[in-house]
Amino acid sequence: MTGRTTYDRQLRTIGQSLEAQRIQLFELTRQGERYVVKGEPEKETSLLATLRQWQKRARSDGINNSLSFTAADLEQLDHQGRANRAKTNQLSDFHRLPNTLRTVGAYLELNGAELIELHKKELSVTILSRNQAGYPKLEERSVASLYDTFVQLHGRRAEKMRSSR
Repeated sequence: MTGRTTYDRQLRTIGQSLEAQRIQLFELTRQGERYVVKGEPEKETSLLATLRQWQKRARSDGINNSLSFTAADLEQLDHQGRANRAKTNQLSDFHRLPNTLRTVGAYLELNGAELIELHKKELSVTILSRNQAGYPKLEERSVASLYDTFVQLHGRRAEKMRSSR
């Protein structure tokens, strides 16, 4: 692997962007220093929302439904997102997409793995990564199985904040 990639920060930032666009289920692919995400916003149930979606699809036929994030995009989005993040020591809501993706990123870093692909489903995350020896690893984890990692990370961040005062 080249350099130190902060997947926890990058994936949290992507999660904030996807959450704002109501995209919860998606496929994320890392292509060099760029992330490409394919997913659809959650469907609204009102008639007006259905009509808007229909009009939007009619206008955008042939347009690729993917989002792309460069390192510069992520830096700008992270800077914007800092204003919205809580400054307290209270435990964040793990089930919010940015927190779940941050935990996946930290999990990758703890294992020294390089992200190749990530598929976020309703109750699970499929991670395709490359270990330090260069071998691929595919694993499907339930979202709930990442909760202990999330709590441990929160404890480390809280301790770091206390010691920096």
